Formats: sequence, structure tokens, C-alpha cells
Amino acid sequence: MPHTIHATQCQATEWSYTSGKSYRDPFNEIELDAIVQHEHGKRWRVPAYWAGEQDWRVRFAPPRPGHYTIETACTDATNVDLHGRRATLIAEPYIGDNPLLRHGPLHVARSKRTFEYADGTPFFWLGDTWWMGLCKRLSWPDDFQRLAADRAAKGFTIIQIVAGLYPDMPAFDPRGANEAGFPWEASFARINPAYFDMADLRIAWLVRSGLMPCILSCWGYYLPWLGMDKMKQHWRYLIARWSAYQVVWCLAGETAMPYYLSEDKTGDMRRQITGWTEIARYVRTTDPYRRLITTHPTHIGRDQVEDDAVLDFDMLQTGHSGHSSVPNTVRTVIAEHKRKPTMPVVVGEANYEGIIHSTQDEVQRLTFWSSILSGAAGYTYGANGIWQVNTQAQPFGPSPHGGTWGNTPWDEAYRLPGSTQLGLARRLLERYPWQQFEAHPEWTDPSGDAEHIGAPFAAGIPGQIRVIYFYDPVFPWTKDRIVIKRLERDRQHHAFFWDPRTGAEHPVGQIQPDSKGNWMLPQPPTFQDWVVVIESR
Repeated sequence: MPHTIHATQCQATEWSYTSGKSYRDPFNEIELDAIVQHEHGKRWRVPAYWAGEQDWRVRFAPPRPGHYTIETACTDATNVDLHGRRATLIAEPYIGDNPLLRHGPLHVARSKRTFEYADGTPFFWLGDTWWMGLCKRLSWPDDFQRLAADRAAKGFTIIQIVAGLYPDMPAFDPRGANEAGFPWEASFARINPAYFDMADLRIAWLVRSGLMPCILSCWGYYLPWLGMDKMKQHWRYLIARWSAYQVVWCLAGETAMPYYLSEDKTGDMRRQITGWTEIARYVRTTDPYRRLITTHPTHIGRDQVEDDAVLDFDMLQTGHSGHSSVPNTVRTVIAEHKRKPTMPVVVGEANYEGIIHSTQDEVQRLTFWSSILSGAAGYTYGANGIWQVNTQAQPFGPSPHGGTWGNTPWDEAYRLPGSTQLGLARRLLERYPWQQFEAHPEWTDPSGDAEHIGAPFAAGIPGQIRVIYFYDPVFPWTKDRIVIKRLERDRQHHAFFWDPRTGAEHPVGQIQPDSKGNWMLPQPPTFQDWVVVIESR
């Protein structure tokens, strides 16, 4: 290891240690940490990862410029190659335009409702779902970089991805391998560093592309298979490899769901809820950067741990039945938004585009807008065919229960129009201080809710901005027209229709409410769903 390491603020920097003392099973016999201290006194205990043979590596992302001291701590204190090794790190300021590096770590905003970077810049959670994106069916580099470029261009900010222990398959299913095999050796004897070398390329590329990885350690049912000690080893390894990147941690997928063919589903569910709560505390104490933690649930994340204080934000899964799943989505968002203690609510899985039926782009728009305007802090899209990485030559095929979710290849699924339309929606919202928006169902008549999902959903800032989405077309012969209510009489109001399919604007111009502050919405340009924006000044 060099005596002095040169680094850049917020960028992952790596250095290595080699042991002259040989260990028969190094991964299981010892652990190595690097104690890093900034010149102003703050300290980080950074786990090292086993890189194979007798080698260990440390990744560190300096949170601030300046000088750092490094000293290693090994559980085998007699090993002079690993224990007590000292060095200096010099970090220069980051100069660049990657938002994941320019603005500092991601936090929950002071309002406890949304997310922001360390410098206060708001972060809009628009996710995409690549559960099996580290497997070799999404080849490196061509396929992976192609999909990442598309998502970055469309405006996605988050990629939800599983660290190799996948859903919809048993352990060591060949469909889960990457170019170097599986994440673990047979019987979970030890980690496979070569697997993670290939995974590193993909995770680093996401960050380089401005896409923040939301990393799930595994699907929830792996916990009874690995046991607590092995799962902690798995998590320590993920933290050592990837916490130096700007990532979000997700404990597991469908946290409390037992394996599909489990013979003790009730017992497994109970054990998983208890176990994942303990794992969450372990992640919190092991991660030197304290990246945000959530969990992907069967329904509500906060209900799949014993103590929701172990989570930084709430994630929801609300169904894949198209239009008929939207009421549950809206109902759950509203209820969780009111729940105490307050934390951001993210729709993490709902209505993958192209799954089953009635989940096409119009339902993508409805699910997104009704969620965000009801108080959701973020929304994760998914396309059937991408999450399981179907290819023309190798569709994923059946799950352990025997059913198949669909065979659309990923390179067709990524072109589905919903992904473009949600990116346009994010860009519209970011024209305004969306992070200050609150739901205002009293602003419209009729008003959208879980029982009336076709009616208008409204949110915004009184006296400044209103954003209203309605799904049901407005016809000239409609008996009861949409009325915008409670417009401030001491403001000038300008409105426009915004097409959620194309992003095109259709000006309405200055509007004049009546003596009660009401304004009847004029006939929209076409019979479809629309967004109405009212700017007040």
C-alpha cells in the first residue's frame, strides 16, 4: 500500500493489503477494518472486503476535502501485514457535474417528507426496477450500458437492483449467475469475490451515469437459508464493496414473504420479520456513511420490521392488477403519509408496465400522478421484461410456483412509452418547488381519492402553484364539470394544460375566479387524461 493515497471528495478510492500469513479460509477466519480520521477529527470505521487469495481491499469516499490518517484494525492482531498499518490520504475537492458527487450524501429532508442532498438540493426519487440486473442475461458492457443510458436520458434517478440472491428462483439457480458465477459458493460456504468484481463494473457504471443504486441484499426468504451470521457477512461485504458509492440500502425484497414452496410459511414470516429487524440494526452500525435504509415489502415496509425506527423511509408495494390496483395505491399512500413518526413514503412497486393486463402507459400515468399528488415522496416504475431480464434467446421462464410472468424481452420492454412519460412528469414537477407540495383535495370538485381515482388529484403551494391531474376525460356534454376551488382573490392566476403523454403545453392564459374563488375548467384540448397547472403571483 502506498504511504500517501490521493483521492477526490465523494469519489470511491481503493487501496489494498496483502497478508504474508496464509489463512486456510480467509473470508471466514478474519475481518479487517480501516480507521479513517479527517484532520478536523471526524472518524469512519470502514470495512475492508476480501478480494480473494490473501488480499483485502478498502474503498473510501472522502466526504470532504483535506488530509486523513488511516490505521488498520484486524481481528488477527498478530498479523503485521494487516493490523496497525498506517497511511495518509489527501482528498481534493470534486469538480464535475455528476449530481451524485456534486451535492454530497443523500438525506431525508428536514420536513421528513422528501429527500435532499447534503447541500440542500432536492432529490426527486424516480426509480426503475432491474431486480436481476447483475446477471449475465443483461450483458456487460453492451446491454447494461445501453439500458443505463436510456434511463438516464429519460430522467430516472434511482435503479432498484438485487445483489445476486434473486426473487422467483431457488438458491444457485443458473438463471441468477453472472459471468463469474454466483455471489456465494455452494452451501453459502463463503463469498465469491469474482462475482462481485463483475457486479462492481455495473454498480460503478450506474453511479457514473448519475443513477443512484438502491441495492437490495437479497429476497427476504434467503434469511432462513443463510441464517443470521451468514446474512451479516453478506451485508458486511456489500457495505465494504459499495457504501463508498452514493447508494441507498434496501434490506430485502418482499421482506416478510416466505419462500414460495415453504412448508412453514407462518413460522418463516415471523422469523423473517424478527431477523430483518436485527439485520437493519447491524447495517446501521456497520455502514460508515450511514446511507439511507428502507425495505421492500409485500405491502407496507414499516409493517415488515418490528421497529420502524430502523428504517429511514417507508416503501410500498401495492399490486399489479392495472386500473384496479390504483385504489389500493392511493389509499396506502394517504394512510402512510399520515402515519407517525413521519417519514418519506415511496411507491416501490406497482403495476409494472406490460405485466398481466391493463397496465399500459395510461395506467402508469394514473398510478404515478395519483401517488405523487397524494403525498408520495417518490415513485418507482417497472417494465415487465426488464425486472427479470428476459432476452429473445433466454426468457426467464417459470417461477418456483410454476407460473411465468411474461416473456417480453428487456430490449423491447425498455421502449414502452410509460418510462418516457414518467420522465416528462418529473421534469414538469421540477420546474416548481415540488418538495414543498402538499395534497389539497379541497381544491377541486369533484376530488380524487381511493374511491374516485378518475377524478382530479391536486397538490401544490397555496398562492403560488397548483398541479392537478385528472384521468377521466372531460366531455362537452358532461353534466358536472370540474371546478377549481379556493383560488386566491388577491393573486393573478395563469393556467395551462400539460399533456402527460407528450409534455406539450396548451396555454389557457390568465383566468378569473368568481366571487367565491371558483373557476370552471374549460374544455381540455382532447378527450384523455390531463395535467392542469395554475401559476399564481
